[in-house]
Amino acid sequence: MKFLWPTMLWLLLAVPMLVAAYGWLLRRRKRTALRYPGLAIVREAMGPGQAVRRHLPPALFLLALTAMLVATARPTAVVTLPAQYETVILAMDVSGSMRATDVEPTRLAAAQAAARAFVAEQPGSARIGVVAFGGSATLVQPPTHSREDIVAAIDRFELQRGTAVGNGILVSLKTIFPDQEFELPSQGAQRARRNAPREASRGTAAPASQEPATAGSYASAVIVLLSDGQTTTGPDPIEAARLAAERGVRIYTVGIGTPNGEILVGDGWSMRVRLDEEALQAIAQVTRGDYFYAGTATELKNIYATMSSKMVLEKRESEITALFSAAAALAAVLAALLSMLWFGRVF
Repeated sequence: MKFLWPTMLWLLLAVPMLVAAYGWLLRRRKRTALRYPGLAIVREAMGPGQAVRRHLPPALFLLALTAMLVATARPTAVVTLPAQYETVILAMDVSGSMRATDVEPTRLAAAQAAARAFVAEQPGSARIGVVAFGGSATLVQPPTHSREDIVAAIDRFELQRGTAVGNGILVSLKTIFPDQEFELPSQGAQRARRNAPREASRGTAAPASQEPATAGSYASAVIVLLSDGQTTTGPDPIEAARLAAERGVRIYTVGIGTPNGEILVGDGWSMRVRLDEEALQAIAQVTRGDYFYAGTATELKNIYATMSSKMVLEKRESEITALFSAAAALAAVLAALLSMLWFGRVF
């Protein structure tokens, strides 16, 4: 257990002083009783039970006082509590492949419908932001409590060329940590760096800006990434996911589409767009999140509901001043009631 205001613990020195004062009062009463021999008969009539009754109310009051003094220091402890993520970032794929109809009516329309349902199910205390990514990524709705603004941002999606899943993750992280910078080399540069001899790469890595956190340990924000998983441009999404893992942010990935995909036809071109489940599974695994598959719009809504239930309990350090205050109040009331019941007075 830790304390936000540890200097207030000096007040606990008053407790042994009160104990000493109580003992002094008892000795004083004993000396007074010796002046009146008749009180010896009363004292003999008092058994062990009477002694317990005599000292229990003051002991409870002293316990209440101690708890109140500890509460003034604002204690904290690691407890398991219902997790209310302060920020949920919906990172949604708006690339051209999302116009495929292997999920009716289209992948994008199904994703928008599921996202609206997800927003409606979140507690009012959660702030939700929306990031749209295609060839680039943009924060289309900063985190807000306004469900109307969030839904309006989702409804305004427009398809883009290219799919930069890594950029979607980086913009989501920047939204969660606005004071930090997130930048990764392009996929080509990253492949060249991985293929380069180890000796040549030594000393070229940038130093870490902060001590890495345990993956999945950050309880104040979460990223929900919905995509068909096929990255065609931008930074490596796995490297971007590692940045999230180093800050403890979980990424829950949702794959929308079908493994066989669909052939899209344009002006003089055609291509088959498939669901890349392996990429989405890897992103979730790196950050200790989970991957879900959604083949239909109805299935996708059910998956979002499952994800909400998985974000319920978290172990985190929380202030427990209220617990000490409640214990102090209970002990004080109990001491007063026992004193009134046994002696007809409050102490």
